[in-house]
Amino acid sequence: MRLASRVHLLLAAAAGLILLLPQTALADHVEAASTFTTSKNMHAIGFSPKANTITPFTANSDLAFWRNRAYQGHYNGFRILDISNRNNPKEIAFQECLGDQGDVVVWDKILIRSWNSPAPAGATCDGQPVPEGFEGVHIFDLSNEKDPALVGSVETECGSHTATVAPDLRHRRLIVYSNVSSGCDAIDVIEVPLANPAGARLLRREPLDGPFTPGVATGCHDMGVIQGSANLAACASADGANVFDIGDNAWPGGSLEDPNFLYTIREPGVGDLTQGSGRWHSAAFTWDGKVIVLGWEPAGGGGPRCTATGTVLPGGVVQTDTHKSLFFYNAANGAKLGQWVLPRAQTVEENCTLHNYNVIPLDRRYVLVSGNYQSGISVVDFTNPAKAREIAYADPAPLVPTQLRGDWSTYWYNGLIYESDITRGLLVWKLSGLRAIGRPQHHLNPQTQETTLR
Repeated sequence: MRLASRVHLLLAAAAGLILLLPQTALADHVEAASTFTTSKNMHAIGFSPKANTITPFTANSDLAFWRNRAYQGHYNGFRILDISNRNNPKEIAFQECLGDQGDVVVWDKILIRSWNSPAPAGATCDGQPVPEGFEGVHIFDLSNEKDPALVGSVETECGSHTATVAPDLRHRRLIVYSNVSSGCDAIDVIEVPLANPAGARLLRREPLDGPFTPGVATGCHDMGVIQGSANLAACASADGANVFDIGDNAWPGGSLEDPNFLYTIREPGVGDLTQGSGRWHSAAFTWDGKVIVLGWEPAGGGGPRCTATGTVLPGGVVQTDTHKSLFFYNAANGAKLGQWVLPRAQTVEENCTLHNYNVIPLDRRYVLVSGNYQSGISVVDFTNPAKAREIAYADPAPLVPTQLRGDWSTYWYNGLIYESDITRGLLVWKLSGLRAIGRPQHHLNPQTQETTLR
């Protein structure tokens, strides 16, 4: 039976029963979500498959959105998906560009893709030769979305693991902060002219404060930006997250192209090498610019770090609450406000950390949506950061055989939740019962908040 037919039958059967579903009910009418245990307010409604291999390792990675299009990063390129029908997202194109992880940001007809490791001999992107040893970003023209064209590149010293865009429309350009997973204690600041993306160039390198513990992976893994009246950036770097002013204020004088360092945030246990490898991974802001949300990645995302606290893990590491937490800090000074611990213990067979997330654009509440590898999706209300609580979840069963897989990224976009699953593809979820409705967005680069809501 076709998926669309199954959806209609299940919707009819469930019309009057949705409130009676137990909390362990399987996700609704999407075969890809059939192994998920969900809260009763989480409903799987759409799916676009993209299977991947274990050897060699390939994966679906991060997401960006422009109107009714989703852009899904991939180790071998990126996908363009039509999401105008939320029940049936469809792939428009897959653009080949070999280079691991493939983080993407998008602005209208411009897509920028990260290339993190030195290119081997014979590597190609969009069929064009990539110089041996190249690391950095590639710039694509999306005018023909069925066949995006590579139009430029910017080489950087230590590659680009992730990228964060900050639009500077007054100067008709994008500022892109290119971040490395390790190797350099700096952020690469790149300019992409809107009228001539092929003329993208490296403007400067912004040094980082830290690391503070010898042996912790260096560099800024990911960077969260909020513009509007806040004009702040938080770089999830090593064991000391760096916070910058990026506004044109008289004091302290930062700008988009020349961020001004303010302070670092450190958290006991983050970067503790006795507990296995790990460092700050992701950063976001509340939409009023008052709170910073930080997450980290113990074991590099490849190990189990979401088991019951006290569990002895492979290698002798003991599971702690810190391994499976999100942290909340005052954006004005870095003071800690609270901590949320994943309440659902995972197995030692499941790789798990709290990985990629965004904050729903609400006026008076703080709610975030997070993708956490094999613990799946968490929706967390942290309106009171000292008493944050999970209000919804979708947790898949462990994969057999044991493998490094799971939910790479999950984000809220225009009333729905979009999940980039390493193994499955793109899943679309609906969250029912949330009283406050997030403001509609024309587009979304999840690490970028272009305005503030006060």
